[in-house]
Amino acid sequence: MLSEFKAFIAKGNVIDLAVGVIIGAAFGAIVKSLTDEIIMPIIGALVGNLDFSDVYIVLSGEVAPGTPLAAAREAGVNVLGVGALASVVINFLILAFIIFLMVRYVNKVTAQLAKPEEAAAPAGPTEIELLAEIRDALKK
Repeated sequence: MLSEFKAFIAKGNVIDLAVGVIIGAAFGAIVKSLTDEIIMPIIGALVGNLDFSDVYIVLSGEVAPGTPLAAAREAGVNVLGVGALASVVINFLILAFIIFLMVRYVNKVTAQLAKPEEAAAPAGPTEIELLAEIRDALKK
């Protein structure tokens, strides 16, 4: 069983997948930072200096207006973190768009690489032409 596991791990697909997961996690951290540190502050400035990380809806409990989300949660107030959800949705949309662009590019390159192979195939006689040649040879 150990030798089968070693053979499984040594396959290129597993290693490629592991590298992809590691790079994806690092890229996710970059996109999260881009969203939290650049995109959301710009959106917040456009809508009136609003910090989206502290935007929440109080479901139950009492909290003073302007209380940060972390402080409201520590006070035991039941809240919905709407701003955090907006940040996560923007992160997802950015990642999904970039993955779409990557898949689109790979498909385009794959299609371009496949075309010369199809054109390079030698054009030989068709099956009907071969049968006609055999018939003519048999007649002689």
